[in-house]
Amino acid sequence: MLKGKKGLVIGIGNENSIAWACAKAMYEAGATIGGTWLNDKARPYVEPLLQSVDAEIQLPLDVSHESQLEALFEAVTERWGQLDFLLHSIAFAPKADLHGRVVDSSVEGFLQAMDISCHSFIRMARLAEPLMKDGGSLMTMSYLGGEEVVPNYGIMGPVKAALESTVRYLAYELGGQGIRVNAISPGTILTRASSGIASFDALVEENAQRAPMGAVNIDDVGPLSVFFASDGSRAITGANVYVDGGYNILN
Repeated sequence: MLKGKKGLVIGIGNENSIAWACAKAMYEAGATIGGTWLNDKARPYVEPLLQSVDAEIQLPLDVSHESQLEALFEAVTERWGQLDFLLHSIAFAPKADLHGRVVDSSVEGFLQAMDISCHSFIRMARLAEPLMKDGGSLMTMSYLGGEEVVPNYGIMGPVKAALESTVRYLAYELGGQGIRVNAISPGTILTRASSGIASFDALVEENAQRAPMGAVNIDDVGPLSVFFASDGSRAITGANVYVDGGYNILN
């Protein structure tokens, strides 16, 4: 489905991350992959994964450092000269703000969470736009807590709500160039990132017990990312699609 397509996967943390499941599925579907690691601490976990999918672009990326983001897209321009898809799968909030009440969140913590988790997607879209000369696909990862109150999800709820709204506005602005923008909303899957949310284990168990189709895992997300990167999704944009075994339909 993706033979001949080239794309970036941002947010691989280790072999248990959702971004990795997507990168692997895209590679198996024929895509040429580029990927990043957050910092030197993460590199030993991510670099071998990128090598296993023959990633042609492998660079560090901390989106709070604009120079690293610019260097990544310069590498894409020099190596590929085009970009067919991009998957944004990063989120962060300071621990004190994440574990506290939204009403008590600090200005600094809220702005940092919004910048890394949401505005970084906007910056990537701006840099990707001129490389998607024949159209393309931009994807990001959301969660049910962006639409409903999920206990202990805290400050990330408003941030994900902003991300989902951003998807719709980018879809409107970029649609005329054939660039589609969509969000994927996985169920409660235990990853390194989600482990920072208080009592997330209980949410995973609830999802497994209550969802009509039971528990989901990272490998359930990969096929949807392949579809969104493929020409099969050429008329789908501005969507937020759940991969949660149907948990989102419950009250």
